[in-house]
Amino acid sequence: MFNSGKDLSGHAPQNLAGQWEERWHPLREEWVMVAAHRQNRPWIGQTVATKPKAIPTYLSDCYLCPGNSRVSGKQNPAYSGVFVFDNDHPCVGPDAPIELSAPPPPYRNRPANGMARVVCYNPRHDMTLAQMEAAQIANVVEVWQQQTLDLGNRPEVNHVLCFENKGEVVGVSNPHPHGQIYATNFVFKTIETEMLASQRYLKESQAGRNLFQDIIRAEQADASRILYEDEYSIAFLPYFARYAYEVYIAPKRSVPHIYELDSKEVASLAQALKSVTVRMDNLWQMSFPYVMPLHQAPSDGGNYDFFHFFIGFLPPLRQPNLIKYLAGPEIGGGNFLSDTSPEAKAAELLGVSDSLHYLEQLPSEETL
Repeated sequence: MFNSGKDLSGHAPQNLAGQWEERWHPLREEWVMVAAHRQNRPWIGQTVATKPKAIPTYLSDCYLCPGNSRVSGKQNPAYSGVFVFDNDHPCVGPDAPIELSAPPPPYRNRPANGMARVVCYNPRHDMTLAQMEAAQIANVVEVWQQQTLDLGNRPEVNHVLCFENKGEVVGVSNPHPHGQIYATNFVFKTIETEMLASQRYLKESQAGRNLFQDIIRAEQADASRILYEDEYSIAFLPYFARYAYEVYIAPKRSVPHIYELDSKEVASLAQALKSVTVRMDNLWQMSFPYVMPLHQAPSDGGNYDFFHFFIGFLPPLRQPNLIKYLAGPEIGGGNFLSDTSPEAKAAELLGVSDSLHYLEQLPSEETL
């Protein structure tokens, strides 16, 4: 029988609840303070409403639904699969102002060259990745591949960031299943930090070892935090997780960009995405909010064979109605304080189904 991580009294075992230590984050080269004994501290601050809202399959005023008009006046086609369009409110783009007034030193500015696009995963307004079939998710992965390759080949683009913001708690105003792509003339800071860490590890380790490959080996050696694994992909809640339910999904073969994955690896990655997102939704039987960035190397023509592509999930909730708030240590000090144990949170996710979504389960006899 699966151990939920709690004893008969309903409390987490001491070895999980009482973890109080610092863990090194090798990709960010910083310490994460793990203080799991703080998880159940008294809380009278703001909480998040978790009562689910009914979502229709189609909404006439949704600017992402098939056939509807967007704020730009352009009309969406009657798409049946994945639909990509240029963002109507881009943060970077070919129309960014070129004539800029120069600020005084040491300040600098420049045109916001690049591209911003929206990726609609599914025509149904009420869908999420967790509710889509693995084959449908694979179609999304293939779009990420093509968009990364096409946008990365533009001379003004140095980095392509694909991401999804899911849930009102992370600021999403439209629940239609979609993500975004920012193709920028700079490299996002997190990727820059991970690249430098990977380079340094390659240089300083014996026989030039790949940092992320060693992270995978360490997770496999422990195995307690692995949520999904097959021949080509692995998903785990990392030893150094900063958020309670932070998850990494990665191909086992080291590639710097998603477009280098072959068809078998794409299918495997899609299955891993399905497994993880279903577990998340099933945990509290709610649509689990998260920020999901794809960590890819720059697209500036450099050699980044030392960088290992992966997908990260950064869920903001640490309890069903409680956000992981960033305060003094995180915002002021720059280092995360985690109120939970990665091992305990992995055990919770492993304790629920990764195949049958809770909305697909048949009603019990008591509810008939």
